[in-house]
Amino acid sequence: MKQLVECVPNFSEGRDRALIDKIVAAMAAVKGVKVLDVDPGADTNRTVVTLIGEPAPVAEAAFQGIRRAAELIDMSNHSGAHPRIGATDVCPFVPVSGVTMADCAELARQVGRRVGDELGIPVYLYEAAAASPQRVNLADVRAGEYEGLADKLRDPAWKPDFGPATFNARAGATVIGAREFLIAYNINFNTRDAALVNDIALEIREKGRVKKDAKGAVVKDAQGEKVWAPGKFKAVKAIGWYIEQYGCAQLSINFNNYKISPVHEVFVEVCRQAEMRGLRVTGSELVGLIPKQALLDAGAFFLTRQGKPAGVPDEELIHIAVKSLGLAELTPFDPLKKIIEASVEAENPPRLQRMDLREFANELSSDSPAPGGGSVASLAGALAAALAAMVSNLTAGKKGYEEQRDRMLRVGVEGQRLKDEFLYDIDRDTEAFNEVMAAIKLPKKTDAEKAARGAAMEAANKGATLVPLGVLRRAVPALELALEMARHGNRNSISDAGVGGLMGLGAAEGAYYNVMINLKGIEDGAFRDATSREARALLEQAEKLAAEIRDIVRKELEG
Repeated sequence: MKQLVECVPNFSEGRDRALIDKIVAAMAAVKGVKVLDVDPGADTNRTVVTLIGEPAPVAEAAFQGIRRAAELIDMSNHSGAHPRIGATDVCPFVPVSGVTMADCAELARQVGRRVGDELGIPVYLYEAAAASPQRVNLADVRAGEYEGLADKLRDPAWKPDFGPATFNARAGATVIGAREFLIAYNINFNTRDAALVNDIALEIREKGRVKKDAKGAVVKDAQGEKVWAPGKFKAVKAIGWYIEQYGCAQLSINFNNYKISPVHEVFVEVCRQAEMRGLRVTGSELVGLIPKQALLDAGAFFLTRQGKPAGVPDEELIHIAVKSLGLAELTPFDPLKKIIEASVEAENPPRLQRMDLREFANELSSDSPAPGGGSVASLAGALAAALAAMVSNLTAGKKGYEEQRDRMLRVGVEGQRLKDEFLYDIDRDTEAFNEVMAAIKLPKKTDAEKAARGAAMEAANKGATLVPLGVLRRAVPALELALEMARHGNRNSISDAGVGGLMGLGAAEGAYYNVMINLKGIEDGAFRDATSREARALLEQAEKLAAEIRDIVRKELEG
């Protein structure tokens, strides 16, 4: 899985488009970063920029944006409706795929330290990166805003996490942190009555509604404050309103953490609440993008409700999610525009895995050294995992296999996951080989050039070794799935489980060959020894599993 991090810096300028463009250009110039959206607001005098890419480039782009904003924005002359504390007001990092919240928190700390040290800007960490409980909530950190910052910095309790505890009149301070992906989602209804829909919002949102007594009077606490009855879903904000464009009432929902309150669970509850009020959901839409995993979870949920296995390709899960949530009822659903990973991949699609069989075979048979055996080993792994998933889907729900249903559902999901990883390895292997070739071509006339070339070749050869090692590591669980299918799967598909075992062994041994040949070009003896030992141990494990699969299959087929 490719590592992807989203970053959403908010800059305190929303009126001067030329200035905004300069800040965005500084970030977009970083290789490996894609600018997904630039949203300026004149009234708020604020611009929200959305970036995505792998962790290191995104961190660099964030720093360059903060640096440029500090150069161009003078907070002493700033005014706007939105709360703000600095030229770059807030800069959150958001895990999208292949990274954890802890990874993003560490990224926030790295960028924060650099902003404090190199730019002399006070930095506060918030949300998942916060160093203390009182700094978790952004509103608490930003309290007093820019106008109160000088006094705040004199308070020892509000010493910045990074940078000087002195007032920077021009740049102010910056709040950097890590949070979950925010999903903006709207649901439409067959009514113009916004009050009815807003009543549903009060039921589902975390804040809930104001408590009332039996006579309808608002309940207050000892301090005279309103008492609230929490709604059904945490990390959910919602409001109902009338949308003239659609001629109907709409429920607008923000998911602050879709992992706590999944989109599909909220949708099902909204449908239930609508039915209780004599309403019907007529469609839904996303505002902006959604992480792929949110749709995969939704697709799996709805397939399971239908009594069908969820171990199917991602494309099918997304199709089911879109249909079940009504995401294509209002406007056509374009994955390239709505799924964040698909949007990024469209910029640089994996070339080899997108080829048809003939194209790949033709490319393989050419005089180019890549793709080669490493990519073929990855393909063999994908075929092994796909066959395991196939047998599981042909077994789940079948008469006589009722006791195996949970096992089959698990194998199907895991097989699909491994299949996708192997498919990406087809291109990863070729890309790693190309990196080695690029390092070889570096100049080597001077001692400095020779040293730089040597370091680049060492790094490239290690990279070219780690890719097939990853394939070898995945080949073992793929073979374990094939073994489960040989033992417990539909007996009419025993031959498919057997072929899966052969493909898994081919992936393992092919990957092993590529690990060993790449190790020859590495100077680091400790790396060579450790990698060689691990590779040999994994191959032996793979050979044992493959032999067991072969024995089971042959015994059953040959009688």
